[in-house]
Amino acid sequence: MPTTDQLGFIDATAQAEMVRNGDVTPAELVEGAIERIERLNPALNAVITPMYDEAREAATQPIPDGPFSGVPFLVKDFLAEYAGVRFTESSAFLGDFVPDEDTELVKRWKRSGLIAVGKTNLPEMAVGATTEPVRFGPTRNPWDTSRTPGGSSGGAGAAVASGMLPMAHGNDAGGSIRIPASCCGVFGLKPTRARNPLGPHYGDMMSGLVAEHALTRSVRDSAALLDATSGPSVGDPYWAPPPARPFAQEVGADPGKLRIAFATQTLLGTPMHQDCVDSVLDAATLCAGLGHEVVEAAPSVEAEKLWETFTTIMSAGFGWAVADWTRRLGREPGEGDLEPFVAAFAETGRSISGSDYLLKVQEMHRLSRQIGRFFEDFDVWLTPALGMPPVPLGTLVYAGGDPFAHRRKTAEFAPITYVANLTGQPAMSVPLFWNGDGLPIGTHFMGRFGDEATLFRLASQLEAARPWSDRRPPV
Repeated sequence: MPTTDQLGFIDATAQAEMVRNGDVTPAELVEGAIERIERLNPALNAVITPMYDEAREAATQPIPDGPFSGVPFLVKDFLAEYAGVRFTESSAFLGDFVPDEDTELVKRWKRSGLIAVGKTNLPEMAVGATTEPVRFGPTRNPWDTSRTPGGSSGGAGAAVASGMLPMAHGNDAGGSIRIPASCCGVFGLKPTRARNPLGPHYGDMMSGLVAEHALTRSVRDSAALLDATSGPSVGDPYWAPPPARPFAQEVGADPGKLRIAFATQTLLGTPMHQDCVDSVLDAATLCAGLGHEVVEAAPSVEAEKLWETFTTIMSAGFGWAVADWTRRLGREPGEGDLEPFVAAFAETGRSISGSDYLLKVQEMHRLSRQIGRFFEDFDVWLTPALGMPPVPLGTLVYAGGDPFAHRRKTAEFAPITYVANLTGQPAMSVPLFWNGDGLPIGTHFMGRFGDEATLFRLASQLEAARPWSDRRPPV
């Protein structure tokens, strides 16, 4: 059997195969994950709520025969509610709220055989591109603990990159899976809008900006997990087009000759760090070498209107989120219950009228069609995942003033990822490039609406051409 440390860098698919073959027991996998979390977490602060007792109990019971039977997993403490386990969203407002039912996604994880061993850190209410909540303190990047792991799924990114376990839950409203995947050097895919369910509490969040999935060590883990979780649940208002075949079958399949557009400039014209430009040029060369047609191009879209529309819908969404928790908890937030940025952003959102919000949704749909026309000519759009390498902790923390100005500052760090949330298209950050300081720089690929299949084929081809599984951070 591999050592405890080796197990942390073996992907979830292989771990499940070891369980099926009798090479390791679920209890041994769970104990190994707990040991690594206990050893690594003091340096990283990725896990905020251990679920060790629950995991040990689950490992001794009959486990569903799924693709990940007996494999340990971490849950981001946002949206996915586990019955009987505290749920905080890293907010003092929620306190130690304990839900009394599993969300639909949690039920599907359990059916797949996954065993949750804990919950990961995030910025308060998942708003932000860095994971530095007041309540739990900052999560640190395992490649350089003075730097951000990204956000909002920063705890998940740090956990997977450091080898705590091979796969962790994330969700994404503006890049919150792909930003930490880039910062931490792991694979992160945001699925098509409504590919995964949000029930029972939500059917749609922020007019479809929010998507659920995970950060993984391998492409095949991401594909197999999406097979296990995707598809509508009862009462969903809409859902993504069903795939032609299981996503896991796309891994290793020939992508054919793709027409790939690449861009080294942001839509807003914000500055881009040279390392990020170099990562795109390097990926473009790699794709061309694999036989794809690669040309420099970008969608023709009203960029300022795109950013304004996205940010306004986000602001209204956080106003709604605070109102929703006020209703669920039966009390208004008191002094100190919300961090200054969340309070200011939500207050701005509450000032937006219903008709003004719907006008922004109309704009979102109009702009999405502009971008959609670009994908009539191209299969994939290649860009940097971020505008700069992982920044020092504290750089992206709100310092007061206009919350929209702070969001604009965030856009310099994450200038591309939000586009896929606005359009609903699938997109992924692939760990193909590390800079001279040894920091990962993710490469971002965006596909057509409903076409995760092409992204999985391309990602697995890139993974085979330039493997990243043997890279280990200093922590």
